Amino acid sequence: MAETGTPPVIGVIGGSGIYDIEGLTNVEWKKIDTPFGAPSDEIMLGELEGQKMAFLPRHGRGHKIPPSGLNFRANIAALKQCGVTEILSLSAVGSLREDLAPGTFVIIDQFIDRTFAREKSFFGEGLVAHVSMADPVCARLGDALAESAATLDLNIVRGGTYLVMEGPQFSTRAESELYRSWGCDVIGMTNMPEAKLAREAEMCYATVAMVTDFDCWHDDHDAVTVDAVIKVLLQNADKARDLVRHVTPGLSNRKTACHAGCHTALDSAIITAPDARDPAMAAKLNGIAGRAL
Repeated sequence: MAETGTPPVIGVIGGSGIYDIEGLTNVEWKKIDTPFGAPSDEIMLGELEGQKMAFLPRHGRGHKIPPSGLNFRANIAALKQCGVTEILSLSAVGSLREDLAPGTFVIIDQFIDRTFAREKSFFGEGLVAHVSMADPVCARLGDALAESAATLDLNIVRGGTYLVMEGPQFSTRAESELYRSWGCDVIGMTNMPEAKLAREAEMCYATVAMVTDFDCWHDDHDAVTVDAVIKVLLQNADKARDLVRHVTPGLSNRKTACHAGCHTALDSAIITAPDARDPAMAAKLNGIAGRAL
């Protein structure tokens, strides 16, 4: 159980097309069991310029698990058990804006959660908590990603809203237009409840959304072939790996807890009185919330 101010361990969750991170040393794939079940795959542990890292392919190597089939709680719990304090989430998305063309990266700052078939909290009956999600990502990590992207001359936009849909089917045209009218920028299927669970686990979290195509609202959508999408996906994956390798060494300089409050998110969130807490639930949550409990 990491305490606040613990030296950073950088976790990376790889989305579609990203099933490993090249360039790490002392690499070991490790099977992790959690009180919430098994994560999507083994965790790749290693170091980059002395910085400890952990990598999880979100859908499993070979992309075996659909979005609604992901055990989000186990994925976050497994990274927490590996000592991860900061998470960089890489996700393939569709664009809801004309100016966010395929190949663009967006550093997300807001989400709209439209999922409905997923376990969204580590807490529950016997031990209740309500974490703040007003600012669902870590601005400190977002700033670091933006600076690295500028150095690498990547086509990246700082700030945007990610509409998270259930899937696995894509949107209807009416849904796509509705989400555009809400001011959403990109759409995908995987970052909720991932971001919520990272907050409950007191981990910094940031999303790099990688645009592969325009959603079905766009006039040219039907002209996009699967081959074209896969080509962009693979190009994005290579650039995302470069971004991770560039930003990671700079994140090792943190000496205290995150100033954005990510590492102390439970201080004002647990509402169940100590004498009313279910001991079994508290034991199950020790690896997630032991600092606060």
